[in-house]
Amino acid sequence: MSRTRSVTASALGAHRRTVLAATAAVSVSAGVGHALRPTDSEAAPARIPQTTRSPEASPAPATPAAPATPARRTPAAPFTKGTTLAAVAAPRSGSGYRRLGSAPGWQRVVRGDLAAPRSGRAARRTTLAAFVQLTDLHLIDSQHPLRLEYLRAANPIAWRPHEALTVQGAVSLVERVNALRGAPVTGAPLGFAMTTGDNTDNNAHTELEWFLTVMSGGNITPNSGDPRHYEGVQNSGLPLYWQPDSTARDAFKQRGFPHLDGFLAAAIREVRSPGLAVPWYSTVGNHDAMPLGCYAHGDPYLAEYAVGGRKLMELSAADATRLQEAISGARDPAGLAFRDLLKAQTRAMRPVTPDERRAPYTPAEYVRAHLDPAYTGPGPAGHGYTSANADAGTQYYTFEISDDVIGISLDTTDPGGHYDGSVGTAQLRWLDDTLRTHRERYAVVFSHHTSKSMTNTRPDPARPDERRHDGDALVSLLGRHRNVLAWVNGHIHRNRIAPHTGSAGSFWEISTASHVEFPQLARIIELVDNKDGSLSIHTTLVESAAPHRTDFTDLSQTGLASLYRELSANARDDGPRLSGDPDDRNTELVLKKG
Repeated sequence: MSRTRSVTASALGAHRRTVLAATAAVSVSAGVGHALRPTDSEAAPARIPQTTRSPEASPAPATPAAPATPARRTPAAPFTKGTTLAAVAAPRSGSGYRRLGSAPGWQRVVRGDLAAPRSGRAARRTTLAAFVQLTDLHLIDSQHPLRLEYLRAANPIAWRPHEALTVQGAVSLVERVNALRGAPVTGAPLGFAMTTGDNTDNNAHTELEWFLTVMSGGNITPNSGDPRHYEGVQNSGLPLYWQPDSTARDAFKQRGFPHLDGFLAAAIREVRSPGLAVPWYSTVGNHDAMPLGCYAHGDPYLAEYAVGGRKLMELSAADATRLQEAISGARDPAGLAFRDLLKAQTRAMRPVTPDERRAPYTPAEYVRAHLDPAYTGPGPAGHGYTSANADAGTQYYTFEISDDVIGISLDTTDPGGHYDGSVGTAQLRWLDDTLRTHRERYAVVFSHHTSKSMTNTRPDPARPDERRHDGDALVSLLGRHRNVLAWVNGHIHRNRIAPHTGSAGSFWEISTASHVEFPQLARIIELVDNKDGSLSIHTTLVESAAPHRTDFTDLSQTGLASLYRELSANARDDGPRLSGDPDDRNTELVLKKG
């Protein structure tokens, strides 16, 4: 019996594309994967607001489509309220469980790795585009049977005590984006938001529905299984996990985690999302594409287990270590050894309420869910994807950012299994053709994986004869096109910005930390023309709208969003590392004008 469900797709508009005249145009990217790392195709149609274009379509000019962000003169006053330029959440001094407070913001660092910044540029600049990147939201169905919480027996950070609050945290991030009256450097309006993958955590229909509702607006009940109460590791009585409603001295309470009576009931209570007030686009990540972010689709046992009435909640340290090493070493990409382990542990499983909504979804269903009119929100219809993507089995596309800038969303997941990525030959050729077609416009490329995490060239089961290409190949291709300004991505749950110089041009790779690990950040990106032969990319990190300080008696939606941040700060002690160095945070990245 199939354990996947289809979502109704909507029809889209006619195919067309924008071509600017040469005289007017300028030359123109943890879930399981993160937690377990020891260290850090067929062409799809283009997508532009209200219109679409097939890559095989004629290159003849057509009526221009309305851009997401028109180029504009810069207002005199920046808008920094609510950004990390103004303040950041930081743990107070002490040991054990530390409460959060407000600390001074992070200053902006000017980076001249690729071009020297010239004086007076602030007075000359004009805005090309301004937008927000959200990444690695990891909306988690924390009661899902297929989760690997028991890996905490081998790795203390393999399970997070705040996993039941991902929906509340994501809604608070949406509230922050909506509250930004303009971009922090230029004051320009934010044209759109892009999520760069791992929007869900476990390739489950429950999580996909929650993600789409968070982004587009509506009510969410972040619960599955029994509608009356929580069924999972946090009320299991097992001391390996934080038992918030219990007075028992579990491993977390021994470190100072609080006893919060009523926490689990509040965590699964209905949440209201206002939805983003700006158009938003979606890029796919490995946790969106595969169960647990690392296992290829196809095993009927795992699909049945996902919706069934048994859940494994504990495992010996030795078995947990072997499973972790198999995942991180990519020794079981199809999940066959994992299936055998579950079968061997049947008698140790606990009963839970079965739920068909926990079924895994296919890539085509992921695309069709985005096309569902119920989730259009502020648009565009499909959020970048088209019905042609669903028909072709692809998840990459182009879209208009502004008159001068094209956006390109890639699919860097490897369907053959494992959490690191790659791209197929067909997609790589499509990208090359797209950049060449739009060579008179600047380009920003989005993906989930970073250049260093695209090391998995396992064949795609649907295209076994197609070669897969790693991050070095993608860097080389982007460097052959002078119009590429930036590659924006996530996956590594860490802020990192790196310069790249290619055979024809240079660009910045901008990797942003996740919203499931502290410090829980998103990033505003502003593209400006300095009118002196250079361009600047301004990056500014933002936190959710939830207050930095928490009140343990406040289990409201906002109170839980604050607690989500504070619990994440205490879940692991490497927040400073994940936030990156100062030149990975709030920056001005200078480029030569192509």
